[in-house]
Amino acid sequence: MTATLERYGFDAARTAFAGRTAVAACIAFIAGWALGLEHPQWSAMAVWAAAQPTRGQLLEKGFFRIAGTISGTLAGIALVLAMQIHPALLVLGLALWVGLCTAIGNLQRGFVAYGTVLAGYTAAMVSLLDAAHPEHVLHLGADRFATVLTGVVTAMVVGTVFAPPAARGALRARLAALVADLLEAAATPASDARAPALLAEMSAIEDGLDPHGAGSFRSRRDVRAVRSVLIAAMALLLWRRAAETLPAAVAAELLRAAQLLRADAPEAAAEALTRAAAGRPDLAETLAPLAAALHGWLRPETPPTETALPVVLHRDWIGAREAGLRAFGGLLLFGVIWQLTGWSAGAYMLLGLSVMLSLFSTFENPSAQMRNVFYGQILGVIGALACRWLAWPLAGSELQMILSTLPFILIGPLFVGHRRTVAASFDYNMVLMLMLQPHWPLSGSFEASLAAGLAVLAGPVAAMVAYRFVYPTSLRRRQDTLIAMMRRDLGDLAADPQALSHRQVWRARLYHRLLRLVRLSGRSARASAEAMEIGLALVGLGQAAMRAHEIGASGAPPARAARAVLARLARYPADPGRSSAALARLGTRLSGADAMLFAEAAAQITAPAVTGRAG
Repeated sequence: MTATLERYGFDAARTAFAGRTAVAACIAFIAGWALGLEHPQWSAMAVWAAAQPTRGQLLEKGFFRIAGTISGTLAGIALVLAMQIHPALLVLGLALWVGLCTAIGNLQRGFVAYGTVLAGYTAAMVSLLDAAHPEHVLHLGADRFATVLTGVVTAMVVGTVFAPPAARGALRARLAALVADLLEAAATPASDARAPALLAEMSAIEDGLDPHGAGSFRSRRDVRAVRSVLIAAMALLLWRRAAETLPAAVAAELLRAAQLLRADAPEAAAEALTRAAAGRPDLAETLAPLAAALHGWLRPETPPTETALPVVLHRDWIGAREAGLRAFGGLLLFGVIWQLTGWSAGAYMLLGLSVMLSLFSTFENPSAQMRNVFYGQILGVIGALACRWLAWPLAGSELQMILSTLPFILIGPLFVGHRRTVAASFDYNMVLMLMLQPHWPLSGSFEASLAAGLAVLAGPVAAMVAYRFVYPTSLRRRQDTLIAMMRRDLGDLAADPQALSHRQVWRARLYHRLLRLVRLSGRSARASAEAMEIGLALVGLGQAAMRAHEIGASGAPPARAARAVLARLARYPADPGRSSAALARLGTRLSGADAMLFAEAAAQITAPAVTGRAG
């Protein structure tokens, strides 16, 4: 059976998961109607939105969906009440609320971000769909919450029966293999050629961590412990790129630690790292955090030691601000048009736009995603029109209307399972339910249904234009923004008089941003190589700035030159030439690894890619 499905382009596991979800959506739809809810189709939408492949993810997404629905419903009720003072307050308040939720959601990660942006467009759902009857807003808010609760509970019950727990063994083995490879590379002369592959594997592991942390506090501690290992391993990778050949005894301990990790003995590996650090004091600052991170990985419930590096995650403040302003401006513009023209289907258009400009702003490339969204919504509109005007007229009661809708829901798994339609499948399932509110006897006209469908389709079109021309969002621009933030970090680090006491925080932030930068550019070999070169150069400059702080605080003869370096770097990249000269002068007054560090920094800082200037 599996081979037959795959031959026709279907993924068997994904089709089976979607089939279970569709059945759960049907159950929630019927249950919502049986409970007397006014919008039982929202229960089916909640099932599709909450469904996840593992129990932990299902529980966490369900929790944040309920939390986001509560806060969004309260905001929607407040907006409708404000509308009775003046209609413009509905549009202005909705634009402000969705913009704020979008900005905050872009600073968060995982299902927390989902719950935040959900709160934004839930307010749109409550305030727009029944704006003509503000006296019913409390009933609508209660109905919205009850339908979501029905759908989430149904999804959890079905998911608990069928969804497996998260597979932790695979992550553990992958991380152990990575650190073992890194230790072997550090112990081997002329191993720099392995650095790009190791860095790419680090970024891939880090990018997939959030789903593993879903569902429990223990899972979150596990993920935090893994991130600590990755950040500490990054320090070793960067040290190895600039280090000379290790003594035989130290290299032997590193190789022994690698063997112990492959044998699933991380605690013994940490002890081997401690012995290696004792044989090479200048390596202790790098190996001690890695040994501490491995101990913490074994016992994530224990507090971190003083030598462990903190986990400081990258937050895209620039992208968050732009996403919030884009959502605010888009909703305000089309909301004013709706108010001035009185377009009857304008509420559907605003509702779709609130989802497109908030939820999809958290995607890496929302502009490209809009094309798939548009195709999926076309399928959803066609399905809804076919159900409403071909199937429902044959029904003799509201129950028969419900039952005649189920085949259209059960078509969804076919779209999810096939490789050509999977990208558009979610929007088919959601738009189908959004447009189908069962009410007996039937009323309305085909023209009104078609107008509502066209209004729904206008949402992704308007969002596509916004993503293309208002703070254009793409993988390349996210990458450029991240590089700009790393450049700013370098200047802030040089200017920070307390940098030595904040040393671990600065390092952890730069390391995580480097991992994120590599991941964003991973789809293109050329872009990945360029990102690695720029990111590693900026992190190297950060190491040089930190070493300059140490020399400047020591009072040694080169202290004045070190302070001059920091003064130049604080104005980087406005004057990279003078920064380079200051770094080179300091390098000539030092010897050994320090001389190499500042000489390399002096050469890198004037590169056009590093400064952000055209060559």
